[in-house]
This record gives sequence, C-alpha cells and structure tokens, in this order.
Amino acid sequence: MFLSRLLRPLFRIVPDGTRIRFMRGRHMGLIVSAVLSTASLVLFFHPGLQFGIDFSGGIVMQVKTPGPADFGAIRAALTARHLPQQGVQRFGAPDQVLIRLGVQPTAQATDAAVTQVRAALAQAVPGAKILRTNAIGAAVSAQLLRNGVLALVISLAMILIYIWFRFEWQFAVGAVVTLVLDITKTIGFLVLTRFDFDLVMVAAILTVLGYSTNDKVVVYDRVRENLRKYKTMPLRELIDLSINETLNRTLGTSMTVFLASLPLALFGGESISGFAWVMLFGIVVGTSSSIFIAAPILLFLGEHRLRRGAEAPAAARARVEAGATADRPPRK
Repeated sequence: MFLSRLLRPLFRIVPDGTRIRFMRGRHMGLIVSAVLSTASLVLFFHPGLQFGIDFSGGIVMQVKTPGPADFGAIRAALTARHLPQQGVQRFGAPDQVLIRLGVQPTAQATDAAVTQVRAALAQAVPGAKILRTNAIGAAVSAQLLRNGVLALVISLAMILIYIWFRFEWQFAVGAVVTLVLDITKTIGFLVLTRFDFDLVMVAAILTVLGYSTNDKVVVYDRVRENLRKYKTMPLRELIDLSINETLNRTLGTSMTVFLASLPLALFGGESISGFAWVMLFGIVVGTSSSIFIAAPILLFLGEHRLRRGAEAPAAARARVEAGATADRPPRK
C-alpha cells in the first residue's frame, strides 16, 4: 500500500485536482478547427488524394535490384516499351523499387504489361527480382472505393445512434460534428503527406474514429454524472470540471496508444508506416477535439436545454405552494 502511494505521483501526467478553465478558449478552438477543416477540404479538391492501387486500379510491382536502384535507367527502359507508367519510386531500402502502371483494359493486357516490365528490367537492371505484383481492374477499384466511403458513412451513423440513445441528442450532435471535423483534418494530412489512400488508410481512419469516439464518451459520461450531482452549477463550469476530472485518463490513454504507434511509424517499413502515421495524427486530433471542440459544441447546444436542476426548483415550488396553502386561513 505504501509503495503504491509512493509510485502513484510518478505516473500522473497532470496533478490531481486541476482547475483549468478550458471553456475560456472555446471560441478559439472552434475557429482553429474550422480553418483547418476548411483548408483540408480545399486540399481534398486540389491537389487531391493520392489514390492507391485499391482505388485507382492498375498494376503495382515491387522490385529488388542487385545494388542501389538506377531510377533513370528503369524509367527509360519502361518508356522504350511504351508502358503506361504512373511512377517509379524508392520503396524503403535503396535497392527496393515500386513500379506503378496504369489500368489495363483486359486481363490479357495486364499479363502482357507484366511480361513487358520483366523484359525491360532484365535489359536495364540485370539480376533484378520482382518480389510481388498486384493488379486491380477499373471496375473492382471503383467498387472498393464505393465500399470504403460507405463504411465511413455507416460508422458515423452508428456512432450517432449509439450516443443519441446513451446520452441526449445534444451529446450525439456534438460528437458526430466533431468526428466529421476530425475526418476532414485527417484527409488534409493524407493530402499533405502524399500517402497512398487505399483500404489500409480507410482502416486507419475507422480506427481513429473508434478511438476518438471512446475518448468523447469518457468525457461525456463524466459530464452526465456531474449534471446529476451538481444541479445548480453553471454548465460552463460543470464541463470544465468534467474535463479536469477525466484529464489524467484521457492523456494517459492517448500517450499509451501514441507510444505504441510511434515505433511502427518510424521502423515499420513502407507497408505499415502510413497506417501508423495516420494513427499518430488521429490520436493528437481526437484527444484535442474532445476538449476544445466536442465540449464547446455541447455547451452551445445544451446551455438552455440540459436542465439537470429542473426537478429541484419544481420540488421547491411545490413545497412553497403547499406551505402557503397550509398557512392560508380556511374559508368560511
């Protein structure tokens, strides 16, 4: 017992009993979020996301060269064979190359393009080995894109229904609006970093949505408890109190997930680093939005609607009226 009490302060990110007035910065938080989300939407339309093979279709080939790759020679060999290349880039190590080709009209054309790439590599880089080849047609890629967007929409709808039934509509609207803003910022992050937007990134966004929702439910649950406990406290002070009471848990969970994702982002390789970087960004955005966006929206929507003290004044009025009736002299 003594040891646990001694070590407990070492694992506290913030001291107990903090009284930070977060709602003082509610206007600035909403303005900054709106500006970032608007900029992300602009980036979404121009220059736009860099779609991976899952959504754009085409052929992707990972090649290992005997030594450091000569990208100029590889591009020249592909161009000489009139292959519709979309990019030749380094993939992790200096001897790893990722070759992207455009969508082929038929399966036979796809096989022919792969054969041409093999021949071009054999001529330009003798000893090169093709480690993997992925080919997706235009119809399949369009269906995958449609299903990915549908998954995001259904997730938001289910979150709205869940929070609406568990809390009140003000909580649900605040959570879903905040999650939409989180998604737009994540899309802006993907545009700036030029990570391929594919099914892996859809999974990353859904993971961020789940984490962010959990964080908001923790804060909202404490707000609901305090609404019943402090019936006369102003809503602004009550939300500040609730955030301060859950601050250690919020930051502790965020730091744990952040530190677990950081090694994957730094050393996970090309196949998983994009997922991890989106997770890191989503953790920061989701944690900050729970405090500076979701809570202010709840304050604006519930200022005159979340009347947890309505029963107490009603009971008081009933007692006053009962007392007045008792003191009133009987009619003759």
